[in-house]
Amino acid sequence: MSTGRTACAVITGLGAAVRGLTGPQDLLGPLPVGHRDEADPVSRLKGRGLRYKDRATKLGMAAAADALRAAGLTDDNGGLTVPGESVGVVASTNYGNADTVCETVQTIAESTYLATSPMMLPATSSNVVASWVAITHGLRGANLTLCNGPTSGLDAVNWARLLIAAGRVERVLVLGVEPDNAAVRHVTGTPEAPVAEDPAAVPELFDGAVALVVESAASVRARGARHLAAVGPYARRGDHAEAVAAVRSRHAGRIGLWCVPEHPEGVTAPAAGLGTGAGSAPVHDLSALYGPASGALGVLQCAAAAVWLDGRAGGRPDDAEAVLASAGTGDAGWDDASAALLLTGPATVSAGPGTASPRTEAVPMESVGGIR
Repeated sequence: MSTGRTACAVITGLGAAVRGLTGPQDLLGPLPVGHRDEADPVSRLKGRGLRYKDRATKLGMAAAADALRAAGLTDDNGGLTVPGESVGVVASTNYGNADTVCETVQTIAESTYLATSPMMLPATSSNVVASWVAITHGLRGANLTLCNGPTSGLDAVNWARLLIAAGRVERVLVLGVEPDNAAVRHVTGTPEAPVAEDPAAVPELFDGAVALVVESAASVRARGARHLAAVGPYARRGDHAEAVAAVRSRHAGRIGLWCVPEHPEGVTAPAAGLGTGAGSAPVHDLSALYGPASGALGVLQCAAAAVWLDGRAGGRPDDAEAVLASAGTGDAGWDDASAALLLTGPATVSAGPGTASPRTEAVPMESVGGIR
């Protein structure tokens, strides 16, 4: 386990397991027509030991393998290139194993516990996704799962940073995963798909996983690795405007892209309660693109932010430009809390997160990527 402390965390690897996406670079959309009919990313998994794992776990495993490889933490044979105890796992999912839990409860209700399968029992744990990913890759650092409502994904990224800053680990694999299945649709009150006579009337749910590696800047320098973005200020409040204002008070640079929360009123015209802290930055609505993503949303946003920032690295004039990710609308909307997180470009790492720019600019609002 690392004994070093760092005040700066960066993103060094991304992975995605979503139908229709060739990789995380596609997170900025638009999605190809008929993406729901594309190959299931779970089919990328090979070998034994998959039989008793639920869909959320398999999706998480597929995304995790890509992120670890992209960060240079695994070799061509899948073996770790760093000590296992230096890598933690933080997963975010609100409905990940709802199918297994519902099935187990129903079995016990109908036939008592004697009818349950001991092979399925581990999958009833809320931490099943993070556990299996850690076991698969030998990641022996801190391991936890957040089931924290709409803010859960951004909370997970912040917890990864805290684990690094506290010296618990040198790097954390962050997973955001939600499956689309009958149990999740039952729990969320979402109609079963498809409805042949009017497919457009059936709301989609996100079905996939995204993974990113958050790593200490010191570790990245020691490995000679490349990073895509830096994790900046984070805040969680009861109101969206307050959360955004809190992070903006610590980084006043220009917001180049705003990954907005799920909201019943849509995002091309955010509700007044969302606040004005982001100015009128271009909007990227991942929920509109993929369907409500619940606990996966914040991780999706950070992965998309890393892609966007990395694509602008080296060529933009304003290194203080940031991506604002926000999830949960708080008391002003339909949630009980809101979280906001700023991500900055690779060039800001040496200055550290929280470095303020002397000015704040606003640009005309426009959509980025797929707005259905």
